[in-house]
Amino acid sequence: MELHAGLHDCLDVVLDHMSGIPPGLLVRELAGFGRPTVREQFAHILSTEAGWVCGLQSLPIRRVDPATLSTTDDFRQVKKDTMAATFAYLDSIGEHQLNTELESYPEGWIGPHRSPAFILLHVITHGFHHKGQIVAMLRLLGYPAPDTDLQRA
Repeated sequence: MELHAGLHDCLDVVLDHMSGIPPGLLVRELAGFGRPTVREQFAHILSTEAGWVCGLQSLPIRRVDPATLSTTDDFRQVKKDTMAATFAYLDSIGEHQLNTELESYPEGWIGPHRSPAFILLHVITHGFHHKGQIVAMLRLLGYPAPDTDLQRA
């Protein structure tokens, strides 16, 4: 799915920028954000993707523990693993299944029943929302990010 790959490409731009920032700043709490650190925001993006993709397959939900993200290499590895799991799921289903509501849903499913395509679009828009929050946080920390938009010059 091109939009999903685009999200991860934009996250790579953020990670490239983060690699030049003192690691202590990535865990500095900033008021006004639901997840107060860059590290927690990034873990939330990946946890949400992993969680929904697991849910679509009725697998146990996998979460990313922010404490495991100490270096930008840690961020990159977890992002790579999360993206690979999503692609593996997409490769395992056809277009019809992608666009059809699931026959069964795991216990604890949030919201109305939707197709995998709808859920994946939600994952993508959610990721971009929190990527924007990370960019705002980096600016507040004194490290404004370069252009991280999906359509960049």
